[in-house]
Formats: sequence, C-alpha cells, structure tokens
Amino acid sequence: MEIHRRPPTTTNDGAVATKHHSRRLKSPSPTPSPKASDALPLPLYLTNTIFFTLFFSVAYYLLHRWRDKIRSHTPLHVVTLSEITAIVSLIASFIYLLGFFGIDFVQSFISRASNDVWDLDETVAQNQSNFPVAGAVAGAVSEHCVPKLIKPEPSLCSSEDEEIINSVVEGTTPSYALESRLGDCFRAAAIRRQALQRTSGRSLEGLPLEGFDYEAILGQCCEMPVGFIQIPVGVAGPLLLDGFEHTVPMATTEGCLVASTNRGCKAIYASGGANSVVLKDAMSRAPVVRFSTAKRAAQLKFFLEDTLNFETLAVVFNRSSRFARLQGIHCAMAGKNVYLRFTCSTGDAMGMNMVSKGVQNVLDFLQNDFPDMDVIGISGNYCSDKKPAAVNWIEGRGKSVVCEAIIKEEVVKKVLKTNVAALVELNMLKNLAGSAVAGTLGGYNAHASNIVSAIFIATGQDPAQNIESSHCITMMEAVNDGRDLHISVTMPSIEVGTVGGGTQLASQSACLNILGVKGASKESPGSNSRLLATIVAGSVLAGELSLMSAIAAGQLVNSHMKYNRSRKDITKISS
Repeated sequence: MEIHRRPPTTTNDGAVATKHHSRRLKSPSPTPSPKASDALPLPLYLTNTIFFTLFFSVAYYLLHRWRDKIRSHTPLHVVTLSEITAIVSLIASFIYLLGFFGIDFVQSFISRASNDVWDLDETVAQNQSNFPVAGAVAGAVSEHCVPKLIKPEPSLCSSEDEEIINSVVEGTTPSYALESRLGDCFRAAAIRRQALQRTSGRSLEGLPLEGFDYEAILGQCCEMPVGFIQIPVGVAGPLLLDGFEHTVPMATTEGCLVASTNRGCKAIYASGGANSVVLKDAMSRAPVVRFSTAKRAAQLKFFLEDTLNFETLAVVFNRSSRFARLQGIHCAMAGKNVYLRFTCSTGDAMGMNMVSKGVQNVLDFLQNDFPDMDVIGISGNYCSDKKPAAVNWIEGRGKSVVCEAIIKEEVVKKVLKTNVAALVELNMLKNLAGSAVAGTLGGYNAHASNIVSAIFIATGQDPAQNIESSHCITMMEAVNDGRDLHISVTMPSIEVGTVGGGTQLASQSACLNILGVKGASKESPGSNSRLLATIVAGSVLAGELSLMSAIAAGQLVNSHMKYNRSRKDITKISS
C-alpha cells in the first residue's frame, strides 16, 4: 500500500494547522529554502556533466600541447589563443567543481555540527515546554539518551482537540471511549496518538496514520488504534490445483519465501498440477463444567454421547446460526470436571463466534436436567484454540486437507536442481525422524508455518491460529520405478474463513478476490472457505517441495544470502 504523507507545518506552540472537524490532518507544505542550484539555467545533472567534460577535455588538451612543446623545444610560456581559451576554461570548470563539491561539503559539515550543538538543546527545551510529561522524562534520563527522545509530531491545532488530548493524558477521558464520544474514528485515532506520545515521551514517527479506514475496524478488528503497519505482499504461482490456476498472495517480510514458493508452484505446474481433498470441515469449542462428584460428572458425559440425545442437542445448537450445524460432541473427564468438545460446520466463516453461541445455547438447555452443573468457562482448552495440541493433530479442527502431486524426474532435475532419491532420503531423516527426535507435535514438515502465516496475514485470517493451522506431515516417495517423486502434505487443522474478522478490510478483501474466494458463496455455503483451505495446503506443498530441494542441493545458504540479506550500507543508514 503506497502512502503519501505530507510534511506537517507547526505553529509557534507546536500545533499543526488543522481544523478539528477534518477527517485528515491537512497541513500546507512548508516553503523550502532556496538552493544555489535553483539559479542554474540547466538542470543540475546537465550542468555537472558539462563542467566535468570541459575540465577533463581541456586538461587533456593542455597536457598534450605541453608535451609537444617539450619535444619541439618550444618555450612553455609561449601560448596561442586556443591554449589561452583552454586555460581559462580549465580554471572556470575547476572553480565550479570546487564550489559545488567543496563548499557544499563544508556547509553540510558546519550545519551538522551546529545542529548537534544547538538544535538539540532547543528541541529538548521545546519538548519540555510543550509536553510536560515528555519534559519530565527528558529530565530523568541521562544526556546520552536525549537523541532517543521524541521529536514531537505536532498535535491537532483546535482548542477543542487540545482539551481532549489533555483530558486523555490526565486520565479524565478514557482513551477507548474517543470513537464513541467524537463520532469520528480518524480524529479519535489522531488524538489518541498525540496523547500516547505525550505520556510516553516517545515518537510514533514512521507509523502511518493517514490512508486507512478506521471505521472499518471499529468494534470488530482492533481497539484503540494509533496507526497501521505496512507489510509487503508478494504473489506466487500460478499454482495449478485441482485443474484450476491460482495466484497466491503472501504477506511477509522474509526474503526468499515468496521466490521459493513460486519455484515450487512452477515445478508442480510443469508436472501436471496437484490434487487436494477436504477430509473434514468442523470448528470446535470445548467448555469446562464441574459437578460435586465425579459420578455425577460421568452422568453428563454419558448423556451427551448418547446418540438418542444428539438430535435434540443439535436442534438447540443450530439455533445460533443458519450456517452452524452440530456434527458431534466428545467428552473428556478430569476428576469431577467435564470437558465438552463440540464440533460443527460454520459455512464460509472461520466460525469461532458461531460455535461459541451454539455451545452457550446447549449449556443453557442442559441446566434444566443438570441444575447442579457449574459452568466454569465457555472454553476449557480442550478445543484447542491457538495452542499446539494433540487433539487437533488427531481429531482435526477447522478444515482437514490432504494435497498431493507427482513431480516428474526431469522437473526435479531441471527446476529443483536435485534428484528424487536425495529428496526422499532427506524427508525421512529431517521431516520424519528429525522431528520425532525433537518431540515435535504436528511439526513433521520443513516450514509449513512460513506459508500459512504469509497467506493468513494477506487474506485477513487470525495470525495466532497459525499454530494449529500449520500442523502438517510431509511425505515423499519415489514412484514409477523410482523415476518420479510423489509428495503430499496432510494438514488436519487449517482454520480459515472468507467472511468476518479481517477478511472484510480493503487490502485483505483484495487478496481474497485474487484467489476468487471473496465473501460467502451463495450457491454452496462453505465452498469458498474450503477452497481457501485447499489453496493453503497446495501452497504449503509448493513451499515444502522447493525448500527441501534447496537443502538437498546445498543451495539454502546461497539463496538466503541472495534474497534475504539487505544490500544497504548499514553505516550510512546509522549515520
């Protein structure tokens, strides 16, 4: 997302010239100080080119002439008109180049030294006068910490906004209540941002504020916003999956990840594509309830797992939504405590809220037959959400998907730069045996979470659910008399949705639209989220194939040094 930020103009009291009712901080661009280069008749780069060329050409001409005079024994002080012209041109070009480079260097050095000595003191003094809290912080830290203090971002200029900022700083106005009191989400974020800078004594410069729809996140995505984070989005593909091509958006800051996944997609495409199957589609929620005795707790367990009672419980559960459909109830006991794991389909939504509503309906219904049941919590971690858990690895949660492909021998050699036997051996020793030695839980893969996280962020999924969604076992086997490679990934708990949460935000919605799974499917509810889950699995298949090939071929370090290392001069950045 490209953000164009206009430099703020401060008044004498450090405020920005902005009307309080404006949705954006509008500030005129400051008048730049005149430069010497502004007086040149030609662009600066053309002028420099002309004088550089003139200097070296006349210098060469004069040296050539003087050499001829020495050879012919002609006195050097005897000069022709052309030589006089060349000498004048040499002096003029030298003066220009000396003035352009030398004086500019001296001025910048003097200016830098002056700013270091004087401007810093003025900035700190202004901070202490305009921002009392920041001034207190400045007085409390050592002089070596002074440069780290905020260079205050100017506050909103109206007296009303200034009063609100002061009330937030003093604690009389809750920061979380700004949106409801002001009725303007952007203005609330701007005021909260200023209050935070004053109370913390630190600057938020570099964190964008403008260019985001804060109303879109009100009450559903993020509370008390002060800006937004920019994450680059790359695309891998096309991924040929189940006969259809998909361009996969990936939001990441890890170099080489998109390129590697793209190489895997290329290998899959060249081999005829991959195939996937959704084995199960069921979100879970597991409340914990308690009884006075374990015997009484066991009676509830038997009641819930009795097939004769399931239909009644399903009717009660399904009242929560027209998409929620109860699929099963599995109970576990710990003494007199019972953990009830409800699973249900949730349409195209990821479905946590949906299944929670259904569970609450069932708990209220059970109170009639079990009035002594004490509901401890709507979630007892037997779900299990956002934690590595064997129950998800075994039973599945969300979408359970298996994806496979047969990679031809020539593709393995030409595209992946390795061979089938090396890949099969590496997969056995690394992904299977190595993970077992490490005692992993659902981590029998090379880097499934890399791809899952990147797609989750790009498409507005809950990034924390990457934990169970990245459960994956990668299998490789030589087929067709050992010539070709059969590779598969089995992922039992991919938790995705195409409606609700962050999927409705503009950027994330655009990424879903690229995949053709934006919003809910009207023809077949749930088909969009299931397709998204298969795309995630197919992308993981591509990522596993490429990374394992890089390791087998000994290319991992070289590729990361090429794509995952900054080429910027750190010394220049720090200075």
